Amino acid sequence: MTTTNNNEKQLIRVGHSPDSDDAFMFHALTNGKVDTGRYIFTHKLVDIETLNRQAFHGELELTAVSAHAYAYLNDVYALCSCGASMGDKYGPIVIAKQKFTLPELKTQCIAIPGLLTTAFLTLKLCLGNEIRYEVVPFDHIFDAVKRGEYNGVPIDAGLIIHEGQITYKKEGFELIVDLGVWWNEETGLPLPLGANAIRKDLNFPALTDVTRLLKASIEYGLRHRNEALDYALKYGRGLARNDADTFVGMYVNDWTLDFGTIGRKAVEELLKRAYEIGAVPKRVVPEFI
Repeated sequence: MTTTNNNEKQLIRVGHSPDSDDAFMFHALTNGKVDTGRYIFTHKLVDIETLNRQAFHGELELTAVSAHAYAYLNDVYALCSCGASMGDKYGPIVIAKQKFTLPELKTQCIAIPGLLTTAFLTLKLCLGNEIRYEVVPFDHIFDAVKRGEYNGVPIDAGLIIHEGQITYKKEGFELIVDLGVWWNEETGLPLPLGANAIRKDLNFPALTDVTRLLKASIEYGLRHRNEALDYALKYGRGLARNDADTFVGMYVNDWTLDFGTIGRKAVEELLKRAYEIGAVPKRVVPEFI
């Protein structure tokens, strides 16, 4: 726990992914566009699976996490009511060089971006627990599917997160299933992919102050879209501006400003179903700040 007196700045270490939607969301906090008062924010940019793993140690006061990973972290972290990445009838996709039916997909080896990603959890909810998979860094999955292997392991399909969700056609791949569409057809709910989690041992009022500043950063980006998009493009991995704008719009929107009643219900439903199929070790009711 980082402590402070009235005359000292309180350090808030932040972790988020080096991709365009997170960069857009954190632009104002990163670049001094909002007054952070007595808090100093430092930023650590690493992929979401690494952030999920690091959150087990509670080293960051504020961190992006997968909704899946939160099932293991709720003793240490609460979810901020803002900062969500929700797939509203869209989400992670499974792609391949050729068409597969879902029954056929169950027999293929799928490159996945991490065991704790919500994408992998949703894939298990869709296909069942008995999935053939290989963990591949998210930004290497396209290449692994093109080559048909990764480190000598045959790869038949890939589970795609981040910008690849809108660029896969240009890469020549076939869409097998959009898991956000599948989830909505199953539940009528948006798919809660990621969130920002805040460490519960922070002194009061830091819990609410930091959440408020995160929301202010998101609001700033939405009000100053072109400016925030200019910054986000640095993390777009070569995305054209219009594609980056599309991707940011998918995951930084009204859901990001507040989960709301439906978004909170979606998180509860995801974690309930995860427990029911044995994908997580305990039933977790999410706590929001």
